[in-house]
Amino acid sequence: MLTWTIIFLIVAVIAGIFGFTGVAAGAAKIAKILFFIFVVLFVCSLLFGK
Repeated sequence: MLTWTIIFLIVAVIAGIFGFTGVAAGAAKIAKILFFIFVVLFVCSLLFGK
């Protein structure tokens, strides 16, 4: 899941450089959501893992 976050972050940066602000904003939102889901799952695995 962290890989998808990095991919969407890179897409957002590249789209922002070329001026596609709508695409950049969408990709940045997806990357942000995936990052927070990853962090929550990571913390849960630390707390409830063996």
